[in-house]
Amino acid sequence: MSSQTVFITGATGYIAQHIIIQLLNKGYHVIGQVRSSSKGDALAKDVNNKNFSYEVVEVFEKEGSFDAVLAKHPEVSIFLHTASPATFSVEDNERDILIPAVDGTKNVLKSIKKVAPQIKRVVVTSSIVAAATFAELEDPTYVGGEDSWLSTTYEEAKTADSAVAYTVSKKYAELAAWDFVKQETPKFKLTTVLPGYVFGPQAFESGLKNLNLTAAFVANALQLKREDTIPAVISLSADVRDIAKAHILAFEKEDAVDKRIAVYSTRFQYSEFVDIIRRNFKEYDAKLPVTETLPADHFDNFVKFDDSKSRKILDFEYIKLEKTIVDLIAQVLAYQNKA
Repeated sequence: MSSQTVFITGATGYIAQHIIIQLLNKGYHVIGQVRSSSKGDALAKDVNNKNFSYEVVEVFEKEGSFDAVLAKHPEVSIFLHTASPATFSVEDNERDILIPAVDGTKNVLKSIKKVAPQIKRVVVTSSIVAAATFAELEDPTYVGGEDSWLSTTYEEAKTADSAVAYTVSKKYAELAAWDFVKQETPKFKLTTVLPGYVFGPQAFESGLKNLNLTAAFVANALQLKREDTIPAVISLSADVRDIAKAHILAFEKEDAVDKRIAVYSTRFQYSEFVDIIRRNFKEYDAKLPVTETLPADHFDNFVKFDDSKSRKILDFEYIKLEKTIVDLIAQVLAYQNKA
């Protein structure tokens, strides 16, 4: 058990809430950053733990926005930056996605160096899409890994589809963190975490009112009809609880210092979600489409990503996709039946 204090940005987020639960269970004290007192109060009610508190920081884009809260908490020794724009309905990619992600990361790190030199470890949440495009991952000749980077540029992202801009924002926010460490030589050590698609249950029932994007992506399978075509999606995924665990190990383990930690448990097909639901929730067996899930080895030439270094550092067994999907769908259905 630890008595250290961890500061976490984006505390109301899907991954962050699971990180908070796991940190508190391990004895850490946690301070979560939220954008309003109402959100902080709601989160504190859900968490219901005396070792959790929150601070309001409304904007990330303004330099020095974290100075006051970090100066107020000299007990903080670990900083987790999980916050990043995750919206695709925007008018301006640069203003609404790229700048908030990149400047937000830089401003957090500047504040840590300026007013919180006692912080020794910093973990930044990136994404596996910072390492490669989905098109590259599906190219039989391409093999990505912890050392690869998305090929799409900042300039290209400004006029691209907003979903592309999001992936590029993850790349340049992460690069901003590594560049800061190289150029500014702060006292803290940096690790970045690169999750694949994030699936699994919500940390609290309140999260079921408006599911986050990836959880909704899975739960939408419940709306399919027998005659519908199943989305042809193939990619990499991990359970949100494993991703939360990886964030904690990223600062607890010395061999994670200066590393990019990729986190994915499996290569999934969307048809697997349907299979799992029909198998485990019999009321949907006759409602959902009959799938044609192809054997795993059929995709051996697709979605190649070498995460062997990361797995060696993390050294734990990932939650199986079946449990990930069952836990989320059971939670969704229980909530719907309760409403």
